[in-house]
Amino acid sequence: MQVWIGRNGERFGPYTDDEVRQWLRDGTCRSDELGWHEGMTDWRPLGELFPDERPAVAPGAVPPPPPPFLGINDAAVEPEHAGFWLRLGAWVIDYIVLMVPFTFISIMMGMSDVITSTFARMEHDQAAAITAYVEAMRPISYVLLVVGFAYYVLFESSKWQATPGKLACGIHVTDTTGQRLTLGRAAARNAVRLLNAVTLLVPMVFYVTAAFTQRKQGVHDLLASTYVVMGRVGRQPRPAPRGGVGGSFNA
Repeated sequence: MQVWIGRNGERFGPYTDDEVRQWLRDGTCRSDELGWHEGMTDWRPLGELFPDERPAVAPGAVPPPPPPFLGINDAAVEPEHAGFWLRLGAWVIDYIVLMVPFTFISIMMGMSDVITSTFARMEHDQAAAITAYVEAMRPISYVLLVVGFAYYVLFESSKWQATPGKLACGIHVTDTTGQRLTLGRAAARNAVRLLNAVTLLVPMVFYVTAAFTQRKQGVHDLLASTYVVMGRVGRQPRPAPRGGVGGSFNA
């Protein structure tokens, strides 16, 4: 029987059951560490898989702390990073969501009057009408820019670590250690949206690098040292093997 061992968010193995038994006896493995073998539906403590094995410790002696496994069929667990199309889908959903407050704010700031006056001026001087329209819409654009920036920063630094669009697509944002973003890091990440508005670049430009980088990071992820990963915060499954040869340990 081949056994996989989970320790500190990493999975190691496979090892033979004789090896694991020996490690339980000499203290290399603890009975509360998780193990899995083919046919199991979930990871279980090694003490339950091998109930007869106990550390061989002399009376009164304190067993040494177990050393880490090094270089033996080990593989650090990487989160599953969200790809380009999934992230683009989240952006589209967020764009639709933002259209509601954007439309309301624009109307409240007089966009209807701006459009009406622009059409009236077009009959006499189209160039002047367009220039006047751009100038009249500038303060509205600034307000919408701030609202959109706050939307992303507050949601991505919240307990959900995701905007409504990301929640709908089952993804969330973390820093490179897997932790929730601070308000400052979320602001740094989304400062690229301000750059996008100033330079008039298509938002897809900032996402397209996610299709080619190792951890599917967009430009804003690379600059702010963040990841977009699969799953919702607080709803990740318990450690369990995936299908396929040897299984895996999901931390």
